[in-house]
Amino acid sequence: QVQLVESGGGLVQPGGSLRLSCAASGRDFSLNVMGWYRQAPGKPREFVGSITSSGRTNYADSAKGRFTISRDNPKNTVYLQMNSLKPEDTGVYYCRTWGPTTYWGQGTQVTVSS
Repeated sequence: QVQLVESGGGLVQPGGSLRLSCAASGRDFSLNVMGWYRQAPGKPREFVGSITSSGRTNYADSAKGRFTISRDNPKNTVYLQMNSLKPEDTGVYYCRTWGPTTYWGQGTQVTVSS
């Protein structure tokens, strides 16, 4: 059974940092594009960024310069380093994979507030 489990969310003050992790199990995702989406209250889920198997990254404009996606293929894990966080970054962050079958994690809450 495939599972994506996110962790690392929490409450952080504006300007702070968080590092999210997404650990995949049930199959090898080292050849798949993996990445992150987020959903703010009352808004649709939106793309944050992605990373290919070779490490090439793509980011939403809102994430460029502040967020960094990386991956550890032997660990089947993808990361999202978020710096200079803003209140508008608040939401549930979801890990997903791309391929013939799409998988999603259950999400982790990120709240940016003073």
